[in-house]
Amino acid sequence: MAVASAAPGSIFCKQLLFSLLVLILLCDACQKISLRVPSHLQAETLVGKVNLEECLRSASLILSSDPTFRILEDGSIYTTHDLILSSERKSFSIFLSDHQRQEQKTIEVILSARENKVPKKRHAKDTALKRSKRRWGPIPCSLMENSLGPFPQHIQQIQSDTAQNYTIFYSISGPGVDKEPYNLFYIERDTGDIFCTRSIDREQYQQFALYGYATTADGYAPEYPLPLIIKIEDDNDNAPYFENKLTVFTIPENCRTGTSVGQVTAIDLDEPDTLHTRLKYKILQQIPDHPKHFSIHPDTGVITTTTPLLDREKCDTYQLIMEVRDMGGQPFGLFNTGTITISLEDENDNPPSFTETSYVTEVEENRIDVEILRMKVQDQDLANTPHSRAVYTILQGNENGNFKISTDPNTNEGVLCVVKPLNYEVNRQVILQVGVVNEAQFSKASNSQTPTMCTTTVTVKIKDRDEGPECHPPVKVIQSEDGFPAGQELLGYKALDPETRSGEGLRYRKLGDEDNWFEINEHTGDLRTVKVLDRESKFVKNDQYNISVVAVDAVGRSCTGTLVVYLTDKNDHPPQINKEVTICQNNEDFAVLAPVDPDWPENGPPFQFRLVNSASKNWVIEEKDGKTAILRQRQNLDYNSYVVPIEIKDRHGLLATHMLSVRVCDCSVSSECNLPAKNLRDVRPNVILGRWAILAMVLGSVLLLCILFTCFCVTAKRTVKKCFPEDIAQQNLIVSNTEGPGEEVTEANIRLPMQTANICDTSMSVGTVGGQGIKTQQSFEMVKGGYTLDSNKGGGHQTLESVKGVGQGDAGRYTYTDWQSFTQPRLGEESIRGHTG
Repeated sequence: MAVASAAPGSIFCKQLLFSLLVLILLCDACQKISLRVPSHLQAETLVGKVNLEECLRSASLILSSDPTFRILEDGSIYTTHDLILSSERKSFSIFLSDHQRQEQKTIEVILSARENKVPKKRHAKDTALKRSKRRWGPIPCSLMENSLGPFPQHIQQIQSDTAQNYTIFYSISGPGVDKEPYNLFYIERDTGDIFCTRSIDREQYQQFALYGYATTADGYAPEYPLPLIIKIEDDNDNAPYFENKLTVFTIPENCRTGTSVGQVTAIDLDEPDTLHTRLKYKILQQIPDHPKHFSIHPDTGVITTTTPLLDREKCDTYQLIMEVRDMGGQPFGLFNTGTITISLEDENDNPPSFTETSYVTEVEENRIDVEILRMKVQDQDLANTPHSRAVYTILQGNENGNFKISTDPNTNEGVLCVVKPLNYEVNRQVILQVGVVNEAQFSKASNSQTPTMCTTTVTVKIKDRDEGPECHPPVKVIQSEDGFPAGQELLGYKALDPETRSGEGLRYRKLGDEDNWFEINEHTGDLRTVKVLDRESKFVKNDQYNISVVAVDAVGRSCTGTLVVYLTDKNDHPPQINKEVTICQNNEDFAVLAPVDPDWPENGPPFQFRLVNSASKNWVIEEKDGKTAILRQRQNLDYNSYVVPIEIKDRHGLLATHMLSVRVCDCSVSSECNLPAKNLRDVRPNVILGRWAILAMVLGSVLLLCILFTCFCVTAKRTVKKCFPEDIAQQNLIVSNTEGPGEEVTEANIRLPMQTANICDTSMSVGTVGGQGIKTQQSFEMVKGGYTLDSNKGGGHQTLESVKGVGQGDAGRYTYTDWQSFTQPRLGEESIRGHTG
């Protein structure tokens, strides 16, 4: 199958249309130029290009002798309509003219038609119907978009080599035929001519891929389907347009020359990478138009600044009317316009300045937290931004801190206030120097210098007023000695009337006196002690006792001051120690004593330690560094509690005797000691029996043995029962602690009369003698030196009669149990007194 050439007026393939040979003869450039072109040329087809500048550099007029051809300024030659070269050669002339130089040139252009190849035909004798083994590479065909017809418009013809011998029918399929868009193409069944029925928009369909078929009358296909590519040639029918109709760029004011503002972009729907989509940008107008601040790159669309004089305070917004044109910016190219808005960002290039060069104001003395002046400033920078918000500073005149200045956030004014009282008597006016800057740091413009701070002068006049008493200084310190007696006078707090500078007419009273040490003189403010001053009192802090005093004038105005009584130390407190210590013999056999002296250090250590009375028999004390001592046992004592008297002196000899309670325990740490808190040794530790106590105990034992022996003898002579108490074995030891010398108990002192009747008392039985079951009761009495036993305790006199009670038959006789109940507790008391001694 072959593809035949189209009839005159049809569109040839793209390959043929653009495979042009341009011959430029430099030596004869202004005389003759030859171009080889296809015999069929479509309208607006580039034929070739000539170098016009080599003939005439500045041609103001370019004309063609043949209206079939159009000449551009760059020398490009285009056809104005479809052209078929009927002969092998066609010529025309290009006329160039320069009106200024009065020059004219002529260039002759000769077009030579390229020969068409004739397809090879099969030999006539090859009559057999067989499928062709040769495959054609189909030539892409093109169709101009937006063609005006007439329609149907012939495109091309397809033919099969087998049509020489047999009847062949042709058909096509694909988009534009039996697919969307339907019925755009059709083919004549017998001839193979393909036609287009209407115009096509390239922006909608760039090309069509069809298939051509050749079949015999009986439906046999001698050829393979032939691919047909129909490309839609672009027509410059779409003007470029900006992506955004209104574009806004922002740049800082005072920026450098050449600063990039932004880039504009446009879109052209025509075929890319062709002259139809080669865009050029330019600025048509700037608003305001003077001076010119911006330029644009024609190819990239990048806008840059051309001057450093962009000042927001003069103009904060610029508008640029932009144009974009295709065809490389040629006058016949399609174009569109858009608006670009450029906003200038504010920079802090204008310092604030006061509206007045000086200010005068006044305020009453002693007033505080009062506004006395407002100062305005002007700033050309953008309002309500750090570039225009003011920061005020008092540069001079506020050395005492009487004033404070701040910024009102709503009005940007400087507000001057008095924060510390002013005194008319000291200073009647104050002159302040106030400066102002912006919150943001000043931005130095390329055409300006760094400004100095704007300052102004404020004169503050102080108004006098009648004031109350003045307590100055607020705290006054007086000195007194520790132990200062009651009823003594001390200098008190003195206030003054600032107008008269005297304290006449003022009345004083106390506001605070924690322990009520003083009373105050209402007229003079002097103090009188009502208690002895004690530096060690809990109300004294750091040797100081505070009294608050208020002074009131005749009209009730007052001031308050504090009087501090500084107490010097007196050595009136001996050293003190902890009253209880514990010695754990499993860990350490000593206790550390650390006395504390409430007096000052010069009345305290070094301390002297000494054991009192007989404590040194069992204990040893060792001084360490003058502040502590170690208490040791001479030998290991029983686990118990002991009272050790210790005498401690300070460096000046003031002493105190302390009864130290020492617990000796079988423990490792003191917290493990579980010794009972109270027992006999807790009350009287280290009890040692005296010789008289031992003698009394011995005499009591001998006496008891004599009694028992006498009872035994009497019982042995009688055949009656001996009625002794059953627990006599446990009660036959009588302890005596009598300190005075006792008398020997003899047989003459003890009378033991015997009774033969009613002598048995079953309540007092001591067992049987000689296996007999008879119990006897024996009564006896003890006479000591001719008087009865008594005990003087607490100054009273007590006898056996008072113990036994009234009702005895014989006052001179007592039973054994009566005697025992009387003597036993008294012997114990005497023993305790003997140990203590």
